[in-house]
Formats: sequence, structure tokens, C-alpha cells
Amino acid sequence: MNTEKDGLLRLNGVSFMVPFIMITICFAMWGFANDITNPMVKAFSKIFRMSVTEGALVQVAFYGGYFCMAFPAAMFIRKFSYKSGVLMGLGLYATGALLFFPAKMVGVYGCFLIAYFIMTCGLSFLETSCNPYILTMGSEETSTRRLNMAQCFNPCGSIIGMYVAMNFIQARLNPMSSAERANLSGEQFDAMKEADLSVLISPYLAIGLVIVALFLVILFTKMPKNGDQNKEIHFLPTLKRIFSLKYYREGVIAQFFYVGAQIMCWTFIIQYGTRVFMAEGMGEQAAEVLSQRFNIAAMLMFICSRFVATFLMKYVSPARLLAAFAIGGMICTLGVIVFQNRLGMYCLVATSGCMSLMFPTIYGIALKGLGDDAKFGAAGLIMAILGGSVLPPFQAAIIDQGTVFGSFPATNASFILPFICFAIIAIYGWRTYVRLKA
Repeated sequence: MNTEKDGLLRLNGVSFMVPFIMITICFAMWGFANDITNPMVKAFSKIFRMSVTEGALVQVAFYGGYFCMAFPAAMFIRKFSYKSGVLMGLGLYATGALLFFPAKMVGVYGCFLIAYFIMTCGLSFLETSCNPYILTMGSEETSTRRLNMAQCFNPCGSIIGMYVAMNFIQARLNPMSSAERANLSGEQFDAMKEADLSVLISPYLAIGLVIVALFLVILFTKMPKNGDQNKEIHFLPTLKRIFSLKYYREGVIAQFFYVGAQIMCWTFIIQYGTRVFMAEGMGEQAAEVLSQRFNIAAMLMFICSRFVATFLMKYVSPARLLAAFAIGGMICTLGVIVFQNRLGMYCLVATSGCMSLMFPTIYGIALKGLGDDAKFGAAGLIMAILGGSVLPPFQAAIIDQGTVFGSFPATNASFILPFICFAIIAIYGWRTYVRLKA
């Protein structure tokens, strides 16, 4: 129970305001990385004349880094500290972003995938460090609210990433359509690819320098040592202990499907909108740019809804809210599937409002009561981000079919996958609510 000394950002009379702000900036920084990258599936597909499925390898490399580095990050943090984990994450993030320059010089798609992988190894360190670190910066009773507050600034970075992708990449790429590019000679294709890649890498180089600056600021800032006391690593016994907890296991599964749903909705809104707007008579590039504007609108909906959800958690159980929002996501996704005009786009934007509280709420519920085991518990939940790598290629494969069941747009049909994800999350939220109420 809170006392006068304990609160949202206080524990035993100690204020964590400054460390909270510094770590919250990191939330915004990985939000930027996530959402400047989602539109790159379409951009790389055009630049390298690839299918949507091949372009979706960007997401495989991006979220594969999360999966591969989560438990090594947890062991590193256990051995050293949360602050060290944050610094390692920022260092790898900056390295991956700056590697876009040599990747462009080589001009091979695989080199960009390597850069994305290194960058997201850094993001894995950041998320494995920052999420549980935020949970320690105040009383346990307010931990889920505190994480939701910090996560409110993650989509702020996402908005900036989307804006940069739309105005500094998509709008500046050569306007030639995918069909026209397919008819270019080898020499013409290489010249266009060189010019487009120069446009694409500039924002990544800029964010790499920003991350270097943030690294230096945190390096010289005094940070709390909450949860850094135990340095012993008992990897297998700890994993056995935390995965024996049913609510934790189910939380990892729910997080896998949530991240998959989020990435599918935010990545393929470009393909969905492009189909809708081209059907209205718009050119391909103009349709892509307008689709990205809808993506930004979705993120604004996401931000506003997250602040509302954080407020509602004062009065409503987080698990109950999670179930309600997931059911809302199912309803919106049905609209995305059924409608073949702008109504479908509006439903897709509304889906982001339903997703807003899911990641931090699942995270907070699954880690509650784990104590020092939260470092490894956090790693399991970050590995669940693999859902963002595994599920989008399946949706891309459906989209590549063009039409299904005769003349029904495959892009619409592909959103059955996010619908299934929301159904699983709704079940998890309701089961958790019943368990905690009992």
C-alpha cells in the first residue's frame, strides 16, 4: 500500500524523476527505430525489385535481433547493471544505424539486413533493460501504471519515425512505379537503386549520431542501482522457476501474438492503403504517401488511447482492460477484412487505439512478483517480440496472392491473422482477470 514516501516515481522517500526521464527517452528512441522501419518493407521491395515476401525479410532481420539477444542481454544485466545494459543497447543501436552507409556502398540487400540485425540486438538490450528498470522506480503497486506511462512516449518516437519515413524517404524516392521499374535495363536499374539508397540511409545515419549523444549523456548521469544487487547467474534454474509460473508462460505467449499483430497492422497498412487509394485512381507513390499519413493517424490514436488507458487503470483492473481492448481489436479487424474502401482504412486506424495498452500491460502482469528474476523474465517477454518476425511473412505471403476465393482482395483477407492474435490476447486478459479476482 502506498505511503507518503512511496508513489508513482518515489520509493522510500527517494525520487526517481531524472532517471525515469532518461530511460523514457530510450523508449522513444526504439519507437523511432521500429516505425521508420515498417514502411521500409515496401521501400526495399521497390528499390531492389522484390516481392512483398522478400521485402518482409526486413522484419525478420529486425525482430530476429530481439529474439537472439534477449537472454544474453539478461545475463549481461545480471552480471553488471541495468545502466550497463542500457549503454550496451545504445552502443549496438548506433553501430547498426551507422552501418547503413557501408551497406549502401556495397549495394546488396543482405548487408542492410545485417545492419538491421545489429541495430535490433541493441534494441533488445534496451528493452530488456529499460522495461524492468522502470518497474523498480517506485512502489510495486504502481509498477504497471508506471510502465504504461513510460511506454506512452514510445509511440511519440514512433510518430517521428513515421513522419521521417514519409517525408524524408518515401516522398523523395524516385516516383517510378514497381511495374515501371521492372522494365528498366540493368544499368538504369543500378543508377536508380544508387540514388534511392542514398535517400533511404540518411535518416538512419542521423539517428545513429543522436544515439551516440544519448549514450554519452547517460554514461555521465548518476543512475539508481535498483535491482542490481544480485550478480549471480543461475540460468537454467531461473528459467525453470519462472516458466513454472502459469501466468508468466501465458504472458509470453500473449506477448508473441500481440507484437505480431502490431507489426502486421503497422507494416501492411501501406499495402492496404495503396490498394484502396489506387482503386480510387491515385498513382502508386501518392497512394503510398497517403497511406503513411493514415499510419501516422493510427499512431496518434495509439498515443491518445494509451494515456486514456493509463488513467483508467486507476479504476479498472489492467487485466480486465486488456481483455476489453482486445475484443475491440477483433471488431476493428473484422471491419478491415470486410470493407474494401476507406472504411477499411478507418477500421485499421482504430485498431491502433485498441492495441495501445497491450504491450506494457501484458509485460507488467507477467513480471509482477518475480523480484530479481524479473531480469530473466523480461528477457523471455522480449524474446516474444519474435512474433513481429515470424507472423508478418505469413501475412505477406497471403498478400502476394493478389486475390483469394475468386476476386476477394488478398490484402483484406490477410488481416485474419491479426484477428486471431487479438482473440488469443482477449482470452489471456480474461483468464488473468478471473485468476486475480479469485
